[in-house]
Amino acid sequence: MGKGMSFVAGAAVGAAAGVVLGVLYAPRSGSETRAMAADMANDAWDSARDMYERGVDQARAAMDDFGPTVDAATDELRAKVDLARERMDQLREQLNDAVSAGTVTPAADVVVETVAPDAAAGAAQA
Repeated sequence: MGKGMSFVAGAAVGAAAGVVLGVLYAPRSGSETRAMAADMANDAWDSARDMYERGVDQARAAMDDFGPTVDAATDELRAKVDLARERMDQLREQLNDAVSAGTVTPAADVVVETVAPDAAAGAAQA
């Protein structure tokens, strides 16, 4: 037998011996032990349900506290966006007025001067 197989066999024999000794030396009868196990399971279930309900209540309270904060931030952001739009409209009107008055040349009318290749080479060497 290999080491792994002997370990498995030893574990199985040990578990069986534990079950036999547990049954022989149990301080209560089977019905009492089952009733006690059922009570413990019910207590654990009730405890878990109470913890769940407390968690749900805490999450709801956090959401109730968080909601007004989000609403206030959203309102503030909307006000800033509206102010920025108004400012952009004002700047657009000022620019249109300046173009109409002739004090500003539209970008489409701007002529870009070109530099001759010989002049550019001479400027780079200087």
